[in-house]
Amino acid sequence: RTFGSCRCDKDCVKLGNCCLDYQETCIQPAHIWTCNKFRCGEKRRQEYRCSCSDDCVENNDCCVNYQAVCKGEASWVEEECENITEPQCPKGFTKSPVLLFSLDGFRAEYLQTWGGLLPVISKLQKCGTYTSSMRPVYPSKTFPNHYSIVTGLYPESHGIIDNKMYDPKRNTSFTLKSEEKFNPQWYQGQPIWLTAMYQGLKAGTFFWPGSDVAVNGTFPNLYEIYNRYVNAFLLEEYLTLTIAVGQIPHFYTLYLEEPDSSGHKFGPVSSGVIMALQRVDKIVGMLMDGLKQMNLHKCLNIIFISDHGMEVGSCRKTAYLNSYLDNVQDFIVVPGPAARLRPNNCIKPNQPFKAYMKQLLPKRFHYSYNDRIEPLHFYLDSQWQLARKPLEIKSCKGGFHGSDNRFPNMQAIFIGFGPGFKFGTQVDPFENIEVYNLMCDLLGVTPAPNNGTHGRLNHLLKHPVYTPHHPKEISHPSECSVVGERAFSVSLGCSCRTVVSTKVVKVVEAEVCVELNLPYGRPRVLQKKHNYCLLYHDRYVSGYSRDYRMALWSTYTVGRDVSIRRNNRSSLEK
Repeated sequence: RTFGSCRCDKDCVKLGNCCLDYQETCIQPAHIWTCNKFRCGEKRRQEYRCSCSDDCVENNDCCVNYQAVCKGEASWVEEECENITEPQCPKGFTKSPVLLFSLDGFRAEYLQTWGGLLPVISKLQKCGTYTSSMRPVYPSKTFPNHYSIVTGLYPESHGIIDNKMYDPKRNTSFTLKSEEKFNPQWYQGQPIWLTAMYQGLKAGTFFWPGSDVAVNGTFPNLYEIYNRYVNAFLLEEYLTLTIAVGQIPHFYTLYLEEPDSSGHKFGPVSSGVIMALQRVDKIVGMLMDGLKQMNLHKCLNIIFISDHGMEVGSCRKTAYLNSYLDNVQDFIVVPGPAARLRPNNCIKPNQPFKAYMKQLLPKRFHYSYNDRIEPLHFYLDSQWQLARKPLEIKSCKGGFHGSDNRFPNMQAIFIGFGPGFKFGTQVDPFENIEVYNLMCDLLGVTPAPNNGTHGRLNHLLKHPVYTPHHPKEISHPSECSVVGERAFSVSLGCSCRTVVSTKVVKVVEAEVCVELNLPYGRPRVLQKKHNYCLLYHDRYVSGYSRDYRMALWSTYTVGRDVSIRRNNRSSLEK
C-alpha cells in the first residue's frame, strides 16, 4: 500500500521509504479501537481490531467513533442532555438491558474535585441519577464489595469477608492470586446474573469478581476469566461483539481495574490518579459512542459504580503489634486497616486502634457471623493500618482502602443513566447492598433473599415496580387504663418513694408524644390474640403486654441536641 512516494506496509522498513506517520497510520490501527481522519475509507484489513471502511456499518465492525470522525456526526458527549422518557431500542430487544460497570477504587471525592477533567462521566452525572457518595460495606475491600453489590448481602452473609481469608472448617486460605478463589464453596448467596438466568433471562459478565466461578454450580451465559493484562478497550469490543452476533444478554457486567491500580501505586492525591481518571473517562466515552452507533444509548439502563474509595498510605500511620507485645510470633495477623488476629488484648496511650472480639464490633458493620472472620478484630482510626511488624504492611506508600465504611475517603460512586432512571436527579447517599434489588426491578425479576430493603431506591426510578408494604397486624392494641399500686397481685419486690406521685399523661400530651415518637407509625404485633395496650409516657411510647406484664416494644426519638457522654458512645454505636 503506497501513498505517493512513501509506503504504508511492512516492506517499507527494508526499503527505507515508510511514510512519516507510518507508526500512527499504518501500525497503530491494528491495536486500537478508534478511527482517525487517515483511516476513514480504508480497505478492510483482517489484523485490525475494527474497521473505518465505507462498508463497516453493513458489516457491523465499525470502530466506536466512526460516525463522529468519518461521517461528521457529534459524539455522545457533545450532545445535549436528553430526558429519555421511554426506551428506544433496536429491533430484537424485548426489554431494556441492564449494564453494570464498575470503576474500581473510584473515590467519591474524585468526581467532586476532578469532574472538570472528566467530561463523559460528568455528563452522565448531569443527565442521570446520582448520589454524592455511596457507602460500601465493611471492610471496604474489592472482593467483598463487588460481591455485595451483585447479591445484596453483607460479607458475613455471602462469605467473601475479605480479599484474603481463612476458612477454619476447611483449613483452606483464599487469596486473589490463588486457584482457590475459583472454588464455589467460598461464595454464598445468589448473584444477580443467576437471578436473571433462573428467571429466563440471559446474562453476560466481563471480569466481575466471582463471575468466573460456578456459583451454585452455574456460570453466567457469557463470561471471561479475569486477566489483568487484557487491554481495557476489550470491554467495548466484548459488548459490541455480543450484540453483533445476536447474543444479546439482558444483563451485563463490565469491570475496570482503574483508578484503583493507580491509587495504590501513586496515592489518591497524585497526577498518576488524575491521568488514570482521564483514561477511564475516555473508555467510558468510547462505550457511550459505541452504544450510540448501535442505537443502544437510549435503550440500556447503565449503572456506573465503584466498590470503595482510596486513602493515603503512610509508614508513620502504621501500628505494629511488636511495639505493644513482646512476642508476636505465636499468632497470625491479617494486616491492613481492618486487621484481624487468629488472641491477646493490649493497650498503650493514644494508640490508633481498638481491639474487639468480633461479636462485640459495632453492629452496623455486620461483620461477625461467619467462621471466616477471625475471633479478634482491630478497628483502626482513619488513615491508619496495622500489622504484626514492619515489612508486613503492603501499603506503606501510595494508597490503600478497607477502613471504616463511613470514613469520607472510603465512599464510592453511583450514577444511573437510561430510560429507567430519573433525569438530572441527585439523591441522598445509600449503601451498596441496595443496588441488587434496584437491578432486579430494572430487569423485571424477583430478587433472592438479601440484606437490602426492597423499594429503598424507588426514588431513583421513573416507574418503580415494587411497592413496599408493612406486614398486616394480627393483634390490635387497646388503650392502657391507669393502674394503681394494687393492680398487681404479685409483689414486685420494690416500692415507689412517697415523694413521687403518680402522673397521668393527658390526652393532648399523648397526641404530642405520638407525633414525636411514632413518626412512621407503631410497630405491628404479629402474634395471634395477644392482649396489649398503648402506654404513653413523657418521652416515649410502649406497647405494654398484659399477657407478659412487660413492654413488647418501646419507641422514642433522640433529638439532634442530645449530648452523648463518652462512656456511652460505644454502646450507642452498637
